[in-house]
Amino acid sequence: MISRVARYVVLGILGLLWLLPIYLLLANASKSNAEFSGSQLWTTGNLGAFWGNVVDVFTTTNVPGGLGVSAVYAVVAPVIAVILGACVGFAVIVLKLKHGFTWFFLVFCGTVFPIQMMVIPWFSFSANTGLYDTIVGMIIIYSIVALPFSAFVMRNFFTGISESVFEAAVVDGANVWRIFTRIYLPMSTSALVVVFILQATWVWNDFLLSLILTQTSARPVMPLLNALQSTEGGGPGYTVTLTAALLVSIPTAALFLFTQKFFQKGLALGQY
Repeated sequence: MISRVARYVVLGILGLLWLLPIYLLLANASKSNAEFSGSQLWTTGNLGAFWGNVVDVFTTTNVPGGLGVSAVYAVVAPVIAVILGACVGFAVIVLKLKHGFTWFFLVFCGTVFPIQMMVIPWFSFSANTGLYDTIVGMIIIYSIVALPFSAFVMRNFFTGISESVFEAAVVDGANVWRIFTRIYLPMSTSALVVVFILQATWVWNDFLLSLILTQTSARPVMPLLNALQSTEGGGPGYTVTLTAALLVSIPTAALFLFTQKFFQKGLALGQY
């Protein structure tokens, strides 16, 4: 009994510490620029000032356009990576591709090198192919970067599915494409959703690649949000910047909230 109470106390304290930055964000995003002060960080604002800041975000900054661009990247690129990752895992594990582990290792090597080492090669690639500062170019790059992790997860998931599933489908006369799309993909829905959530969150929060590989209309929201912090040159103000940060964080939080059922199931990979 005592250990259970102590556990809850520790978890409660850790939860409060985790929520403190969120409280500060909400408290100061609901203030006007005139009310914002370093000595009043812990005091709350009011709903009217918050809505005023929201209006300023959508009327005086480039954040709304960046939200749309980020949404395109965070949906299209992870979907492509998830599909290709499932194809790689299916070919290596189910179809037993010749030298399959070697091919998988080559794909997985994309996770070995830190993303910082890949910036210059990606910049050179996009500049030489005419894909620099384009939405298509960023989708291609994000898809390639996300592919190794997707292939790794899907390979491990397909390992847990009995070979008799494939053998029974072949006996029933199904071809490879039908087996993949009608049997294996539906069986791996939870794993696919987990990979999509993680990759979509990474793409949405990416700052480094988007800062270096985009400049104009193809630039997502994170570099635009970072630019708002330069308030010395007549920027929108600290409270507007904090409100923009709050709005930018909502999509990923909502994604986890509405897909948590699939996320919890997908964590138990290979349950078949």
